[in-house]
Amino acid sequence: MAATEAQLRANRKYHSKFYRMQIRITDDEKQRVDEHTAVTGESVNAFVQRAIWETIERDVAEGRRATKVDAE
Repeated sequence: MAATEAQLRANRKYHSKFYRMQIRITDDEKQRVDEHTAVTGESVNAFVQRAIWETIERDVAEGRRATKVDAE
């Protein structure tokens, strides 16, 4: 069944709240990420976000960044 115009508008509104990032990794790296997320039970998106925020926090703690960035 095709989406209604209201559903399409709702989807566009939802997606407009986010920035879409793309990364390039090798097939071997992708396989490693997939294996890791299968074990941890998290999505690839959740894993990447966690990796980003943990790295930022570690950089802040090590003085490699001037200010703290809060994850929301």
